[in-house]
Amino acid sequence: MIVILKQNPDKAQLKGLMTWLESKGISVQTTVGAQQTILGLVGDTSVLDIDLISALDIVEAVRRVQEPYKSANRKFHPADSVINVGGVDIGGGRAVTIAGPGAVESEEQIVKLAAELKALGADILWGGAFKSRTSPYSFQGLRAEGVKLLAEAGRESGMPVAAEAADPSQLELMEGVDLIIVGGRNMRNYELLRALGGCGKPVLLKRAVSATYEELLMSAEYIMCGGNQEVILCERGIRTFETDTAFTLDISAVPVLKQLSHLPVLTDPSNASGRYYLVEPLAKASLAAGADGIIVTVHDDPAHAMCDGPLSITPERFKNLIKEQGENQNGA
Repeated sequence: MIVILKQNPDKAQLKGLMTWLESKGISVQTTVGAQQTILGLVGDTSVLDIDLISALDIVEAVRRVQEPYKSANRKFHPADSVINVGGVDIGGGRAVTIAGPGAVESEEQIVKLAAELKALGADILWGGAFKSRTSPYSFQGLRAEGVKLLAEAGRESGMPVAAEAADPSQLELMEGVDLIIVGGRNMRNYELLRALGGCGKPVLLKRAVSATYEELLMSAEYIMCGGNQEVILCERGIRTFETDTAFTLDISAVPVLKQLSHLPVLTDPSNASGRYYLVEPLAKASLAAGADGIIVTVHDDPAHAMCDGPLSITPERFKNLIKEQGENQNGA
């Protein structure tokens, strides 16, 4: 349920309304806009009398929200949210680029690549440390050591860093990380999502390959109802009948999610396609559809990468991508 207040509501009446709602076990989220103030009511609103609330002098309208997600719902928060990640705004109108290798392989590799990506225009550095692989025999990442090396590379290059967590126990290792990534495999890892609600760091939540838009937003809701409002949504490809690509990047997800939610929306053209030569055109399509940025996999020697080689673009290709992205934004 949302309560739309009249302009300049009486402070005493508003305080009385808030106190009464909280006494009913209702959590109130206040959004103050240029023209109006909205109270988002979360909890068992069936106990509330809509007519009683509507009759208050300070209330313009009361509306029930049918969607099961509340905190992530644009009806609760009409203005676009802007999430700050280590000094970089995501959702503020300028498309951001998160870039890095599918796996942190060594100190020399990640430090060298981070410096190169920074010079080419990347906004945030990412790298895989805990690798959730289909095969138990595949490279599983450097794990805690990988997170440490990634954080060091970020400090040396002057970039914020993003790392993926696959389990609540791994969050204690993320002290030097600015953005925590939840991979598509873990979108339904509800214990991890609950833990992220109290982690105190922004979260990039990727859509699972078989998830609906509502299911993605409900996963975001787990994080947000735990107290963490800094969630970024990411479309990373869905499973279809097509076998020539790893998955199918759902471009429709960008405008639909931005219609349903106030949260920033990114895409992951690298993992969606599984093909390095598709990263650039899919990135362009994402930004044209209104995405707030992209996350791409970059490796200086994809042929010898320990994982994700086929979907990794080289720094040279990344340079071209950034150049064209800048030209498009300047043209707009």
